[in-house]
This record gives sequence, structure tokens and C-alpha cells, in this order.
Amino acid sequence: MEQDSQYKFDLSVVEDQIREIYGRIVYTHKTHEKSADITMKNWNKIKIWQIIISTAVTSSLVASLFGDAVYATVISAILSAVSLGINLFLKNYDLGKQAQQFSDSANKLWVVREKYLSLLTDIRVGTPDIVELQKKRDNLQDELSEIYKIAPRTNYKAYAEASKSLKEMEEMTFSDEEIDKFLPRQIRKSNR
Repeated sequence: MEQDSQYKFDLSVVEDQIREIYGRIVYTHKTHEKSADITMKNWNKIKIWQIIISTAVTSSLVASLFGDAVYATVISAILSAVSLGINLFLKNYDLGKQAQQFSDSANKLWVVREKYLSLLTDIRVGTPDIVELQKKRDNLQDELSEIYKIAPRTNYKAYAEASKSLKEMEEMTFSDEEIDKFLPRQIRKSNR
């Protein structure tokens, strides 16, 4: 009997650790998703400004042919310099590639997050023994470590948006009624 209570104590400690890791992965996954969204939004803004400035440069050059050449040429030169600055910035920062890296990391984190969720479910069902559970946990930690090695760094803005999405908008939370809407009638919880 003592050994059985010791087993349950050890299992609950491991379960608590896995729950903690799971919570961190949920936040990290959502933060990478938000980082991808923010980066793409910035990328799109810059691309729009490139088009606007290119259009203005072209318009200024055309105006210099038919009107006040000095005024239009000065405007064209200033706008060309701004366009050059944007292009130099984009040479060093490929925001489209960076957004894709955030998205790829989020996808990989999602897979590991779901594996941790399955592990927590297995604990509740009572199927794994402590040694097997620790092996699975250690393998997942190794998998997670490999993802973190290549994942781009996120920032506070993305973390704040992720936190708001998870806490206030409850993006990871579903009611039984919401889940039942996705399921065939025969396996809905409301049919029990």
C-alpha cells in the first residue's frame, strides 16, 4: 500500500512538470503565430509604401517633363532616396522569410504541444507507468529543444498579443457545445 501511494505521488510530480511545460508551449506556440502575423503585417505595409513611393517618383518625373522641372525633379530625388532607404532595409531584413520562419516554428510547436496534451491525457486515463512516462517526457523535451534551437526570437508585442488571445479571447478554450457542433451527432457529449 505504501508503494502504491509513493507511485501516485511520483506520478503527480511528473504530471505537474508536464502540465507546466505544456502551458509554456501553448504560450510559445501562440507567440510564434502572433509574431508571424505581425511580421507579415509589417511586410505588407512596407510593400504598399514601396508601391506608393515608386508611383510618386514616376509621377514626379512625368510632371517634370510637362511642368516645373526643378520642383518635380527635387521631389523625385527625395522620394528616390526614401525608396533606396527602404530597399536597403529590406536587403538586410527579409520580413517575408522571417514571417515564414515564425510560422514554421509555430507549426512544429503545435505538434509537440499536442503530444504533451496526449501525454497528459494518458496520465489521467492511468495507462503509463512512471518509467515509460519519463521516457516520453524526455524524448519530447529533446524534440522541443531542437525546435527552439532554430526558432527565431519573438518580442514582447507578440507575447502580449498571444497572452491577450489566450486569456481574454480564450483561443484555446472551447465549450462542450462548441465542440459538439464539429462532431457527428452520434459522438456528441450532449447525446450522453
